[in-house]
Amino acid sequence: MPMGAQLLAKALQRHGVSEIFGQSIPSKLFLAGAKLGIKQLAYRTENAGAAMADAYARTSGRVAVVAAQNGPAATLLVAGLGEALKASIPVVAIVQDVPTSARERNAFQELDHITMFSAVSRWVKRVDDVSRLEDYVDMAFTAAASGHPGPAVLLVPVDVLDQTATSTGERKASLGHYPLDRSVADPQAVAQAAQALTQAKRPIIIAGGGIHGSRAYEPLARFQAMGFPVATTVMGKGSVDETQPLSVGVVGYFMGPRSRTEGMRNLVTEADVVLLVGNRTNQNGTDSWQLYPRDAQVIHLDIDGREIGRNYEAFRLVGDAKLTLDALADAVSPTLADGTHPFGAAASEIIQAGRVHWQSQMQQWVDMQAAPVRPERLMAELDAQLTSNSRVVADASYSSIWVANFLTARQVGARFLTPRGLAGLGWGLPFAIGAKAADPDAVVHCVTGDGGFGHCWAEIETAMRLQLPVIVTVLNN
Repeated sequence: MPMGAQLLAKALQRHGVSEIFGQSIPSKLFLAGAKLGIKQLAYRTENAGAAMADAYARTSGRVAVVAAQNGPAATLLVAGLGEALKASIPVVAIVQDVPTSARERNAFQELDHITMFSAVSRWVKRVDDVSRLEDYVDMAFTAAASGHPGPAVLLVPVDVLDQTATSTGERKASLGHYPLDRSVADPQAVAQAAQALTQAKRPIIIAGGGIHGSRAYEPLARFQAMGFPVATTVMGKGSVDETQPLSVGVVGYFMGPRSRTEGMRNLVTEADVVLLVGNRTNQNGTDSWQLYPRDAQVIHLDIDGREIGRNYEAFRLVGDAKLTLDALADAVSPTLADGTHPFGAAASEIIQAGRVHWQSQMQQWVDMQAAPVRPERLMAELDAQLTSNSRVVADASYSSIWVANFLTARQVGARFLTPRGLAGLGWGLPFAIGAKAADPDAVVHCVTGDGGFGHCWAEIETAMRLQLPVIVTVLNN
Protein backbone atom coordinates (compact mmCIF):
# COMPACT_ATOMS: atom_id res chain seq x y z
CA MET A 1 0.00 0.00 0.00
CA PRO A 2 1.23 3.57 -0.71
CA MET A 3 2.63 5.91 1.88
CA GLY A 4 1.16 9.32 2.61
CA ALA A 5 3.68 11.17 0.47
CA GLN A 6 2.82 8.95 -2.51
CA LEU A 7 -0.90 9.47 -2.00
CA LEU A 8 -0.37 13.21 -1.83
CA ALA A 9 1.71 13.26 -5.02
CA LYS A 10 -0.84 11.13 -6.88
CA ALA A 11 -3.66 13.42 -5.78
CA LEU A 12 -1.76 16.46 -7.07
CA GLN A 13 -1.09 14.70 -10.36
CA ARG A 14 -4.82 13.94 -10.65
CA HIS A 15 -5.51 17.64 -10.42
CA GLY A 16 -3.14 18.37 -13.28
CA VAL A 17 -0.21 19.61 -11.19
CA SER A 18 3.05 19.33 -13.12
CA GLU A 19 5.22 21.70 -11.03
CA ILE A 20 5.53 22.45 -7.33
CA PHE A 21 7.34 25.52 -6.07
CA GLY A 22 9.39 24.35 -3.11
CA GLN A 23 12.72 24.26 -1.38
CA SER A 24 13.87 21.16 0.53
CA ILE A 25 10.80 20.22 2.59
CA PRO A 26 8.50 18.26 2.38
CA SER A 27 11.29 16.22 0.83
CA LYS A 28 9.20 13.04 0.77
CA LEU A 29 6.59 14.79 -1.35
CA PHE A 30 9.18 16.07 -3.82
CA LEU A 31 10.73 12.59 -4.15
CA ALA A 32 7.33 10.97 -4.67
CA GLY A 33 6.29 13.67 -7.12
CA ALA A 34 9.47 13.29 -9.18
CA LYS A 35 8.59 9.65 -9.86
CA LEU A 36 5.28 10.85 -11.32
CA GLY A 37 6.89 13.53 -13.45
CA ILE A 38 6.04 16.44 -11.15
CA LYS A 39 8.92 18.91 -11.24
CA GLN A 40 10.17 20.82 -8.22
CA LEU A 41 10.87 24.46 -9.03
CA ALA A 42 13.14 25.58 -6.22
CA TYR A 43 12.97 29.04 -4.70
CA ARG A 44 15.49 30.65 -2.37
CA THR A 45 12.96 32.20 -0.01
CA GLU A 46 9.37 31.18 0.73
CA ASN A 47 7.92 34.66 0.20
CA ALA A 48 9.30 34.61 -3.35
CA GLY A 49 7.99 31.05 -3.80
CA ALA A 50 4.47 32.19 -3.00
CA ALA A 51 4.80 35.04 -5.51
CA MET A 52 6.04 32.61 -8.17
CA ALA A 53 3.02 30.39 -7.57
CA ASP A 54 0.71 33.39 -7.81
CA ALA A 55 2.05 34.46 -11.22
CA TYR A 56 2.06 30.85 -12.40
CA ALA A 57 -1.66 30.59 -11.67
CA ARG A 58 -2.44 33.95 -13.31
CA THR A 59 -0.59 32.93 -16.46
CA SER A 60 -1.62 29.30 -16.80
CA GLY A 61 -5.25 29.32 -15.70
CA ARG A 62 -4.42 26.44 -13.35
CA VAL A 63 -4.22 26.18 -9.59
CA ALA A 64 -0.59 26.62 -8.52
CA VAL A 65 1.05 24.67 -5.69
CA VAL A 66 3.74 25.94 -3.32
CA ALA A 67 5.21 23.91 -0.48
CA ALA A 68 7.12 24.84 2.67
CA GLN A 69 8.30 23.64 6.06
CA ASN A 70 6.59 24.56 9.32
CA GLY A 71 7.69 27.51 11.45
CA PRO A 72 9.70 30.37 9.96
CA ALA A 73 9.42 29.01 6.42
CA ALA A 74 5.64 28.95 6.73
CA THR A 75 5.56 32.49 8.05
CA LEU A 76 7.28 33.72 4.90
CA LEU A 77 4.39 32.41 2.80
CA VAL A 78 2.00 34.81 4.49
CA ALA A 79 2.69 37.93 2.41
CA GLY A 80 2.47 36.07 -0.90
CA LEU A 81 -0.74 34.30 0.06
CA GLY A 82 -2.15 37.65 1.22
CA GLU A 83 -1.52 39.06 -2.26
CA ALA A 84 -3.19 36.04 -3.86
CA LEU A 85 -6.17 36.34 -1.53
CA LYS A 86 -6.80 40.00 -2.30
CA ALA A 87 -6.19 39.47 -6.03
CA SER A 88 -8.37 36.31 -6.19
CA ILE A 89 -5.63 33.96 -7.39
CA PRO A 90 -5.89 30.21 -6.65
CA VAL A 91 -2.84 28.84 -4.86
CA VAL A 92 -2.66 25.66 -2.77
CA ALA A 93 0.05 25.81 -0.10
CA ILE A 94 1.19 22.51 1.37
CA VAL A 95 2.97 22.99 4.66
CA GLN A 96 4.75 20.17 6.44
CA ASP A 97 3.85 20.29 10.13
CA VAL A 98 5.36 18.78 13.28
CA PRO A 99 4.51 15.12 14.02
CA THR A 100 1.09 14.60 15.55
CA SER A 101 2.68 13.06 18.66
CA ALA A 102 4.77 16.19 19.23
CA ARG A 103 1.97 18.72 18.90
CA GLU A 104 1.61 21.23 21.76
CA ARG A 105 4.95 20.10 23.24
CA ASN A 106 7.12 22.96 21.98
CA ALA A 107 8.45 20.85 19.15
CA PHE A 108 11.11 22.37 16.92
CA GLN A 109 9.63 25.29 14.95
CA GLU A 110 6.11 24.48 16.11
CA LEU A 111 3.63 27.30 15.51
CA ASP A 112 -0.12 27.81 15.42
CA HIS A 113 -0.29 27.72 11.65
CA ILE A 114 -4.07 27.57 11.46
CA THR A 115 -4.46 30.90 13.23
CA MET A 116 -1.61 32.44 11.24
CA PHE A 117 -2.93 31.42 7.81
CA SER A 118 -6.59 32.14 8.55
CA ALA A 119 -6.20 35.81 7.64
CA VAL A 120 -4.58 35.15 4.25
CA SER A 121 -6.44 32.11 2.91
CA ARG A 122 -9.93 31.01 2.01
CA TRP A 123 -9.42 27.63 3.65
CA VAL A 124 -6.87 26.17 6.07
CA LYS A 125 -7.02 22.66 7.51
CA ARG A 126 -4.73 20.02 9.00
CA VAL A 127 -5.02 16.36 8.00
CA ASP A 128 -4.06 13.88 10.72
CA ASP A 129 -5.28 10.65 9.12
CA VAL A 130 -3.50 9.34 6.04
CA SER A 131 -6.72 7.66 4.86
CA ARG A 132 -8.31 11.13 4.54
CA LEU A 133 -5.40 12.71 2.66
CA GLU A 134 -7.03 12.62 -0.77
CA ASP A 135 -10.26 14.03 0.65
CA TYR A 136 -8.42 17.02 2.10
CA VAL A 137 -6.45 17.63 -1.10
CA ASP A 138 -9.71 17.76 -3.04
CA MET A 139 -11.20 20.15 -0.49
CA ALA A 140 -8.16 22.40 -0.80
CA PHE A 141 -8.38 22.57 -4.59
CA THR A 142 -12.13 23.13 -4.47
CA ALA A 143 -11.71 25.99 -2.00
CA ALA A 144 -8.93 27.56 -4.09
CA ALA A 145 -10.67 27.38 -7.47
CA SER A 146 -14.37 27.88 -6.78
CA GLY A 147 -16.25 31.16 -6.38
CA HIS A 148 -13.78 33.96 -5.85
CA PRO A 149 -10.50 32.04 -6.25
CA GLY A 150 -7.87 32.35 -3.57
CA PRO A 151 -5.30 30.50 -1.48
CA ALA A 152 -5.97 27.28 0.42
CA VAL A 153 -3.52 25.88 2.97
CA LEU A 154 -3.17 22.20 3.79
CA LEU A 155 -1.07 21.33 6.84
CA VAL A 156 0.40 17.81 6.68
CA PRO A 157 2.25 16.47 9.74
CA VAL A 158 5.50 14.78 8.78
CA ASP A 159 4.40 11.46 10.28
CA VAL A 160 1.30 11.44 8.02
CA LEU A 161 3.62 11.58 5.02
CA ASP A 162 5.37 8.48 6.42
CA GLN A 163 2.23 6.52 7.26
CA THR A 164 1.13 3.62 5.11
CA ALA A 165 -2.44 3.82 3.91
CA THR A 166 -4.47 0.69 4.65
CA SER A 167 -6.93 1.69 1.94
CA THR A 168 -7.01 4.26 -0.81
CA GLY A 169 -9.92 6.32 -2.04
CA GLU A 170 -11.53 6.13 -5.42
CA ARG A 171 -11.48 9.84 -6.12
CA LYS A 172 -11.11 10.71 -9.80
CA ALA A 173 -12.03 14.39 -10.01
CA SER A 174 -9.59 16.82 -11.61
CA LEU A 175 -10.00 20.19 -9.90
CA GLY A 176 -6.82 22.02 -10.83
CA HIS A 177 -8.29 24.59 -13.22
CA TYR A 178 -10.27 27.76 -12.62
CA PRO A 179 -12.99 28.91 -12.71
CA LEU A 180 -13.92 25.52 -11.33
CA ASP A 181 -17.66 26.13 -11.75
CA ARG A 182 -19.37 28.64 -14.00
CA SER A 183 -22.81 30.08 -13.32
CA VAL A 184 -25.00 32.67 -15.04
CA ALA A 185 -26.77 35.50 -13.26
CA ASP A 186 -30.55 35.39 -12.91
CA PRO A 187 -32.05 35.82 -16.44
CA GLN A 188 -34.54 38.39 -15.13
CA ALA A 189 -31.70 40.44 -13.67
CA VAL A 190 -29.78 40.14 -16.95
CA ALA A 191 -32.83 41.47 -18.85
CA GLN A 192 -33.14 44.45 -16.49
CA ALA A 193 -29.44 45.26 -16.76
CA ALA A 194 -29.64 45.05 -20.56
CA GLN A 195 -32.50 47.53 -20.58
CA ALA A 196 -30.53 49.98 -18.44
CA LEU A 197 -27.49 49.75 -20.71
CA THR A 198 -29.58 50.21 -23.84
CA GLN A 199 -31.37 53.27 -22.47
CA ALA A 200 -28.22 54.87 -21.04
CA LYS A 201 -27.06 58.12 -22.60
CA ARG A 202 -23.40 57.82 -21.50
CA PRO A 203 -22.64 54.22 -20.51
CA ILE A 204 -19.21 52.87 -19.64
CA ILE A 205 -17.86 49.45 -18.75
CA ILE A 206 -15.01 49.16 -16.25
CA ALA A 207 -13.38 45.73 -16.34
CA GLY A 208 -11.32 44.40 -13.45
CA GLY A 209 -9.08 41.41 -12.94
CA GLY A 210 -12.11 39.12 -12.93
CA ILE A 211 -12.11 39.31 -16.74
CA HIS A 212 -8.73 37.58 -16.81
CA GLY A 213 -9.76 35.07 -14.15
CA SER A 214 -12.84 34.08 -16.15
CA ARG A 215 -11.15 34.48 -19.55
CA ALA A 216 -14.15 36.61 -20.50
CA TYR A 217 -12.41 38.38 -23.38
CA GLU A 218 -14.78 37.55 -26.24
CA PRO A 219 -18.02 38.78 -24.65
CA LEU A 220 -16.30 41.97 -23.48
CA ALA A 221 -15.12 42.59 -27.06
CA ARG A 222 -18.74 42.13 -28.18
CA PHE A 223 -19.74 45.13 -26.09
CA GLN A 224 -17.05 47.25 -27.71
CA ALA A 225 -18.31 46.18 -31.11
CA MET A 226 -21.78 47.36 -30.01
CA GLY A 227 -20.48 50.85 -29.23
CA PHE A 228 -19.80 50.66 -25.49
CA PRO A 229 -16.56 52.28 -24.26
CA VAL A 230 -14.51 49.94 -22.07
CA ALA A 231 -12.02 51.02 -19.42
CA THR A 232 -10.03 48.72 -17.14
CA THR A 233 -8.51 48.71 -13.72
CA VAL A 234 -4.78 48.04 -13.61
CA MET A 235 -5.47 44.36 -12.87
CA GLY A 236 -7.89 44.31 -15.78
CA LYS A 237 -5.32 45.76 -18.21
CA GLY A 238 -5.18 43.54 -21.29
CA SER A 239 -8.88 42.65 -21.09
CA VAL A 240 -9.35 44.58 -24.33
CA ASP A 241 -7.14 45.72 -27.19
CA GLU A 242 -6.11 49.22 -26.11
CA THR A 243 -5.60 50.36 -29.71
CA GLN A 244 -9.32 50.00 -30.46
CA PRO A 245 -11.37 53.23 -30.79
CA LEU A 246 -13.53 52.45 -27.77
CA SER A 247 -10.73 51.37 -25.42
CA VAL A 248 -10.27 53.96 -22.69
CA GLY A 249 -7.28 52.42 -20.94
CA VAL A 250 -6.55 52.16 -17.22
CA VAL A 251 -8.65 54.32 -14.91
CA GLY A 252 -8.48 55.08 -11.21
CA TYR A 253 -5.70 56.92 -9.49
CA PHE A 254 -3.63 56.21 -12.61
CA MET A 255 -5.40 59.16 -14.32
CA GLY A 256 -3.14 61.91 -12.98
CA PRO A 257 -1.26 64.55 -14.99
CA ARG A 258 0.56 63.16 -18.06
CA SER A 259 -1.22 59.84 -17.74
CA ARG A 260 -2.58 58.16 -20.86
CA THR A 261 -6.17 58.52 -19.66
CA GLU A 262 -6.06 61.99 -18.07
CA GLY A 263 -8.06 63.51 -20.92
CA MET A 264 -10.75 60.81 -20.76
CA ARG A 265 -11.71 61.25 -17.14
CA ASN A 266 -15.13 62.68 -18.04
CA LEU A 267 -16.09 59.38 -19.67
CA VAL A 268 -16.22 58.00 -16.14
CA THR A 269 -17.25 61.05 -14.10
CA GLU A 270 -20.13 61.93 -16.43
CA ALA A 271 -21.40 58.39 -17.06
CA ASP A 272 -25.04 57.72 -16.24
CA VAL A 273 -24.73 53.91 -16.25
CA VAL A 274 -21.54 52.16 -15.10
CA LEU A 275 -21.14 48.42 -15.63
CA LEU A 276 -18.47 46.96 -13.34
CA VAL A 277 -17.20 43.49 -14.19
CA GLY A 278 -14.93 41.51 -11.85
CA ASN A 279 -14.06 44.79 -10.17
CA ARG A 280 -13.32 45.12 -6.43
CA THR A 281 -14.00 48.89 -6.42
CA ASN A 282 -10.85 49.23 -4.32
CA GLN A 283 -9.13 52.47 -3.37
CA ASN A 284 -6.62 52.68 -6.21
CA GLY A 285 -9.06 51.60 -8.91
CA THR A 286 -11.57 54.29 -7.92
CA ASP A 287 -9.16 57.11 -7.07
CA SER A 288 -10.02 56.82 -3.37
CA TRP A 289 -13.70 56.27 -4.24
CA GLN A 290 -13.94 59.73 -5.82
CA LEU A 291 -13.93 58.79 -9.52
CA TYR A 292 -17.22 57.01 -10.12
CA PRO A 293 -20.22 59.37 -10.24
CA ARG A 294 -22.50 58.90 -7.23
CA ASP A 295 -25.64 59.70 -9.22
CA ALA A 296 -24.98 57.06 -11.89
CA GLN A 297 -26.73 53.72 -11.97
CA VAL A 298 -24.12 51.08 -11.16
CA ILE A 299 -24.51 47.53 -12.44
CA HIS A 300 -22.03 45.19 -10.79
CA LEU A 301 -21.23 41.73 -12.17
CA ASP A 302 -19.12 39.51 -9.94
CA ILE A 303 -18.85 35.84 -9.03
CA ASP A 304 -18.86 36.82 -5.36
CA GLY A 305 -22.06 38.52 -4.28
CA ARG A 306 -20.29 39.96 -1.24
CA GLU A 307 -18.31 42.32 -3.47
CA ILE A 308 -21.43 43.80 -5.02
CA GLY A 309 -22.52 46.91 -3.17
CA ARG A 310 -19.41 47.02 -0.99
CA ASN A 311 -18.57 50.60 -1.95
CA TYR A 312 -21.28 51.54 -4.45
CA GLU A 313 -24.94 50.62 -4.21
CA ALA A 314 -25.44 48.54 -7.32
CA PHE A 315 -27.81 46.44 -9.36
CA ARG A 316 -26.68 42.88 -8.71
CA LEU A 317 -25.48 40.39 -11.33
CA VAL A 318 -23.99 37.44 -9.48
CA GLY A 319 -22.32 35.00 -11.81
CA ASP A 320 -19.33 34.06 -13.90
CA ALA A 321 -18.07 36.99 -15.97
CA LYS A 322 -17.76 35.09 -19.24
CA LEU A 323 -21.16 33.41 -19.25
CA THR A 324 -23.05 36.36 -17.79
CA LEU A 325 -21.46 38.91 -20.13
CA ASP A 326 -22.39 36.68 -23.04
CA ALA A 327 -25.98 36.49 -21.81
CA LEU A 328 -26.01 40.24 -21.28
CA ALA A 329 -24.66 40.89 -24.78
CA ASP A 330 -27.32 38.59 -26.24
CA ALA A 331 -29.97 40.62 -24.41
CA VAL A 332 -28.57 44.02 -25.42
CA SER A 333 -27.85 43.37 -29.10
CA PRO A 334 -31.45 43.08 -30.39
CA THR A 335 -32.46 46.31 -28.62
CA LEU A 336 -29.95 48.53 -30.47
CA ALA A 337 -31.50 50.14 -33.53
CA ASP A 338 -28.55 49.74 -35.89
CA GLY A 339 -26.55 47.25 -33.84
CA THR A 340 -24.53 49.92 -32.03
CA HIS A 341 -25.19 52.17 -29.05
CA PRO A 342 -25.68 55.83 -30.06
CA PHE A 343 -23.03 56.97 -27.57
CA GLY A 344 -20.32 54.97 -29.34
CA ALA A 345 -19.37 57.62 -31.89
CA ALA A 346 -19.11 60.40 -29.31
CA ALA A 347 -17.14 58.19 -26.93
CA SER A 348 -14.71 57.30 -29.71
CA GLU A 349 -14.09 61.01 -30.37
CA ILE A 350 -13.45 61.68 -26.67
CA ILE A 351 -11.00 58.78 -26.51
CA GLN A 352 -9.14 59.89 -29.62
CA ALA A 353 -8.91 63.45 -28.29
CA GLY A 354 -7.61 62.08 -25.00
CA ARG A 355 -4.90 60.14 -26.78
CA VAL A 356 -3.83 63.24 -28.72
CA HIS A 357 -3.79 65.23 -25.46
CA TRP A 358 -1.54 62.62 -23.87
CA GLN A 359 0.92 62.71 -26.77
CA SER A 360 1.07 66.50 -26.62
CA GLN A 361 1.69 66.33 -22.88
CA MET A 362 4.59 63.96 -23.44
CA GLN A 363 6.14 66.27 -26.01
CA GLN A 364 5.70 69.31 -23.78
CA TRP A 365 6.87 67.92 -20.45
CA VAL A 366 9.20 64.99 -21.11
CA ASP A 367 12.61 65.16 -22.78
CA MET A 368 12.91 61.71 -24.32
CA GLN A 369 16.61 62.33 -25.03
CA ALA A 370 17.47 63.31 -21.45
CA ALA A 371 20.35 61.73 -19.56
CA PRO A 372 20.02 59.86 -17.33
CA VAL A 373 17.33 58.12 -19.34
CA ARG A 374 13.78 58.98 -18.35
CA PRO A 375 11.38 56.14 -17.36
CA GLU A 376 9.04 57.29 -20.14
CA ARG A 377 11.82 56.67 -22.66
CA LEU A 378 12.48 53.18 -21.28
CA MET A 379 8.78 52.36 -21.41
CA ALA A 380 8.48 53.67 -24.99
CA GLU A 381 11.40 51.49 -26.09
CA LEU A 382 9.92 48.46 -24.31
CA ASP A 383 6.45 49.13 -25.73
CA ALA A 384 7.89 49.03 -29.25
CA GLN A 385 9.32 45.56 -28.59
CA LEU A 386 6.16 43.90 -27.27
CA THR A 387 4.58 41.18 -29.39
CA SER A 388 1.73 38.72 -28.93
CA ASN A 389 4.27 36.42 -27.28
CA SER A 390 5.27 38.99 -24.66
CA ARG A 391 4.33 38.91 -20.99
CA VAL A 392 5.04 41.89 -18.75
CA VAL A 393 5.26 41.72 -14.99
CA ALA A 394 5.88 44.62 -12.66
CA ASP A 395 6.83 45.28 -9.10
CA ALA A 396 4.55 47.29 -6.86
CA SER A 397 4.46 51.07 -6.51
CA TYR A 398 5.73 53.19 -9.40
CA SER A 399 6.68 50.21 -11.56
CA SER A 400 3.03 49.20 -11.79
CA ILE A 401 2.09 52.77 -12.70
CA TRP A 402 4.68 52.94 -15.49
CA VAL A 403 3.42 49.67 -16.94
CA ALA A 404 -0.24 50.66 -16.69
CA ASN A 405 0.27 54.04 -18.32
CA PHE A 406 3.02 53.56 -20.85
CA LEU A 407 2.71 50.04 -22.22
CA THR A 408 -0.01 49.11 -24.69
CA ALA A 409 -2.17 46.00 -24.77
CA ARG A 410 -2.37 45.36 -28.50
CA GLN A 411 -4.46 42.22 -28.39
CA VAL A 412 -7.30 40.91 -26.32
CA GLY A 413 -6.01 38.85 -23.42
CA ALA A 414 -2.55 40.45 -23.23
CA ARG A 415 -1.09 39.90 -19.77
CA PHE A 416 0.42 42.56 -17.56
CA LEU A 417 0.90 41.01 -14.12
CA THR A 418 1.10 43.47 -11.26
CA PRO A 419 0.89 42.80 -7.51
CA ARG A 420 -2.13 44.96 -6.77
CA GLY A 421 -3.72 42.77 -4.09
CA LEU A 422 -1.42 43.96 -1.31
CA ALA A 423 1.23 45.57 -3.54
CA GLY A 424 4.38 44.23 -1.90
CA LEU A 425 7.84 45.25 -3.05
CA GLY A 426 10.15 42.55 -4.35
CA TRP A 427 7.39 40.71 -6.17
CA GLY A 428 8.48 41.62 -9.71
CA LEU A 429 11.20 39.09 -10.40
CA PRO A 430 9.49 36.16 -8.61
CA PHE A 431 6.36 37.01 -10.61
CA ALA A 432 8.44 36.86 -13.78
CA ILE A 433 9.87 33.45 -12.86
CA GLY A 434 6.38 32.10 -12.16
CA ALA A 435 5.02 33.47 -15.43
CA LYS A 436 7.94 32.01 -17.39
CA ALA A 437 7.52 28.62 -15.71
CA ALA A 438 3.86 28.60 -16.74
CA ASP A 439 4.57 29.71 -20.30
CA PRO A 440 8.15 28.74 -21.22
CA ASP A 441 7.86 29.98 -24.81
CA ALA A 442 6.81 33.50 -23.80
CA VAL A 443 9.19 36.45 -23.68
CA VAL A 444 8.81 37.74 -20.13
CA HIS A 445 9.74 41.33 -19.28
CA CYS A 446 10.08 42.38 -15.64
CA VAL A 447 9.75 46.06 -14.77
CA THR A 448 10.97 46.92 -11.29
CA GLY A 449 12.22 49.92 -9.36
CA ASP A 450 15.53 50.08 -7.58
CA GLY A 451 13.73 49.46 -4.28
CA GLY A 452 11.93 46.35 -5.53
CA PHE A 453 15.06 45.06 -7.25
CA GLY A 454 16.95 45.23 -4.00
CA HIS A 455 14.53 42.76 -2.46
CA CYS A 456 15.11 39.96 -4.93
CA TRP A 457 18.82 39.34 -5.51
CA ALA A 458 18.42 35.70 -4.48
CA GLU A 459 15.78 35.17 -7.16
CA ILE A 460 18.19 36.24 -9.90
CA GLU A 461 20.19 33.13 -9.07
CA THR A 462 16.96 31.11 -9.06
CA ALA A 463 16.03 32.30 -12.54
CA MET A 464 19.50 31.41 -13.84
CA ARG A 465 19.53 28.01 -12.15
CA LEU A 466 16.07 27.11 -13.50
CA GLN A 467 17.07 28.39 -16.95
CA LEU A 468 14.05 30.70 -17.03
CA PRO A 469 15.41 33.76 -18.85
CA VAL A 470 13.69 37.03 -17.96
CA ILE A 471 14.38 40.53 -19.28
CA VAL A 472 14.60 42.98 -16.37
CA THR A 473 14.17 46.74 -16.65
CA VAL A 474 15.13 48.66 -13.51
CA LEU A 475 13.68 52.14 -13.03
CA ASN A 476 14.93 54.67 -10.49
CA ASN A 477 11.73 55.54 -8.64
